[in-house]
Formats: sequence, structure tokens, C-alpha cells
Amino acid sequence: MKFENSGLENQTVELSRLDDIMKSLGFVRAAQWDYERVTYDRKYVIKEGTYYLRVQGYAVEGDVDSRYALIKLLTPILGKHYYPHGVEYGEDEHFPSSLVSQCQKLLSQIKSELEKVKE
Repeated sequence: MKFENSGLENQTVELSRLDDIMKSLGFVRAAQWDYERVTYDRKYVIKEGTYYLRVQGYAVEGDVDSRYALIKLLTPILGKHYYPHGVEYGEDEHFPSSLVSQCQKLLSQIKSELEKVKE
């Protein structure tokens, strides 16, 4: 499920600030990066299953492994985890409305924190 019009897509932010914001809101970057891309995940385990809210971006300046990178964010997505196959994001998936609402609030918090950084 894509969260269109979240206000995050196409925003640019310096990687170290983005790391701080995402970590403070419970997201994990861990090893989910390469030299050009980053992926932050927030895991939700509820009775309906395991879900991941994913915020991705790519470097428009610098490299992710360097001291400086400017990251452009993509549209956030929500997926359901199926063992052992991985995470599915398709339109055929059912996402509990309470989870979707929680994710929307969290994405609004990210947007708010990014606006503070740009001031």
C-alpha cells in the first residue's frame, strides 16, 4: 500500500539528520542501504500479522556510506510479511484500518520533523 500525498515524497534531507529523525520515531535502517539508496522500516506485530512501514530514499548528492549524502525521499509504503517469502505491498493485501491510521500519524510526525530541520 502506497501512502500517496504524505508530504514526504520528493523532500530532500541530509542523511545524518534523517537517520536521527527516523531512529527517534522507531525506524531501523540497519543494513538496508547501499551507496545510493536507504530504507527505513518500522515493524508492527499485531494479531492480523507482521507489517512493515517502509520509507525509502536515494542519494542525489554524495554517497550513503560517506560523511555526507543528501537524500531524496520516495512515497512511503506499507507491506505485510509472509514467512519465508518476504514482504508484499500489493493492492490485493488487506491492511487493518487502525494500522493504516497509525502509520499516517507517524508519517505526519516525520514530515513535521523534516520541516523543523529545514527552518
